[in-house]
Amino acid sequence: MWNRFGWEMGIDLGTANTLVYVKGKGIIVREPSVVAIQTDTGEIKAVGESAKQMIGRTPGNIVAVRPMKDGVIADFETTATMLRYFIRQALRHKSLWSGKPRVVVCVPSGITAVEKRAVEEATEQAGARDAHTIEEPMAAAIGAGLPVDEPTGSMVVDIGGGTTEVAIISLGGIVTSRSIRVAGDEMDEAIIQYIKKAYNLMIGERTAEELKVSIGSAIPGEEEVSMEVRGRDLVTGLPKTLRISAEEVCEALTETVNSIVDAVKVTLEKSPPELAADIMDRGIVLTGGGALLRNLDRLLSRETGMPVLVAENPLDCVAIGAGKSLDMIPLLRSRSVQRRRRTR
Repeated sequence: MWNRFGWEMGIDLGTANTLVYVKGKGIIVREPSVVAIQTDTGEIKAVGESAKQMIGRTPGNIVAVRPMKDGVIADFETTATMLRYFIRQALRHKSLWSGKPRVVVCVPSGITAVEKRAVEEATEQAGARDAHTIEEPMAAAIGAGLPVDEPTGSMVVDIGGGTTEVAIISLGGIVTSRSIRVAGDEMDEAIIQYIKKAYNLMIGERTAEELKVSIGSAIPGEEEVSMEVRGRDLVTGLPKTLRISAEEVCEALTETVNSIVDAVKVTLEKSPPELAADIMDRGIVLTGGGALLRNLDRLLSRETGMPVLVAENPLDCVAIGAGKSLDMIPLLRSRSVQRRRRTR
């Protein structure tokens, strides 16, 4: 048995958040992918939620960083340290003799062989007995309960923090996919730049995220809602408070949202006719935090002419799928070998 010598876990190693699924327990770690480092000594001061609280509020000798960028490792050592912390968090109630865990980590479908190997090495360095990878859209589809092993087409759009993964899946494999580095982080940055340009007001990442979550929408809503934000006036240099409307946030998000819509259209254009017919019947399933953006499902349905559904628990789909894929480890290993042969 796979869990005879150690625990098994699936990790959704995201740009914004990391979720850890332990087999038999479910998701037991849900933390931001942020690490606070003391620059003069290199000492790790905080990881996860406590480190996220420090973003934009640290003194000169402490910096809060996100070691993952666009779904891939930007800082290897810091990512390994962060993973080690999350794995220990997941196993802190286990005894020392329980052994090292076997781990499946999710990676973007557009990742290179070098980037994928970096994820595996960082996971092993963090204390994993074995490290395997699974493409995020496949994990998202499994977690959303789609019939990925059947000879019918399923389409999933996973909108995370750093990447948007669009894939059509059939018979346990990805038939066609598209990975773009436009997702939640790009939405936040678009809001920051819009307010900076329109009002000469500089706001932080957390404020932009609050605007997106609270009043953001993919298409203008019927209700007139607004939210008060605080930032620094770029003219006077002094703190300033403004009220931003939902319509303005929608305008700020237009370009980013259109990039996601285009990625879905391109993937559909590459789909075999039989699978396209299946998707027309079953619909497109949205997962990831970006799936919670208001009216995104309506916009995609209008632009593609297909039914669009938001998964029951979009934030957890990838982590749940990674956990369920633990029973597919021999298949994941064989696929990994096949890919390495193709890249030689």
